[in-house]
Amino acid sequence: MAQSDDEKWMALAIEASARAVEAGNRPFGATLVKDGKLLLVAENEQIVSGDCTDHAETVLVRRATAKLGAASLQGSTVYASGEPCAMCAGAMFWAGVGRIVFAASTQDISDCFGPPVLGAPCAEVLARSDPKPRIDGLLLRAEAVAVLRRAAQGSRGARN
Repeated sequence: MAQSDDEKWMALAIEASARAVEAGNRPFGATLVKDGKLLLVAENEQIVSGDCTDHAETVLVRRATAKLGAASLQGSTVYASGEPCAMCAGAMFWAGVGRIVFAASTQDISDCFGPPVLGAPCAEVLARSDPKPRIDGLLLRAEAVAVLRRAAQGSRGARN
């Protein structure tokens, strides 16, 4: 079966999540696509940077703004390996992202790592926004959850 464009862009976000783990960060990645073109890929950097706001989506928004200009985000699509938290959802809203697609759900992330959890689903966070971005979830969920589980097992092993 041919891979859809959505699957192709999400697969890149999931690959970025695996690279984030290899770099010592949490297992999250994101891609920015506009008009069918890949603009940027980002990984979670919060552990290595020491900045708790360096989630993959916020890193993506910051870099896109710096490298490509704020207009690059207007009407774009962000593919996130994990459901964006409230902070990331807000950042994407304020950046003008028109569509958010995620793989693993907030519940999947919680199941793998436990608390702390900012448990509001992305759609709930943005439910009263205007304009409201389109939100599509659980694309390539199994692949994203596999990376989460590997990372969670590795982090448990590191605590022992």
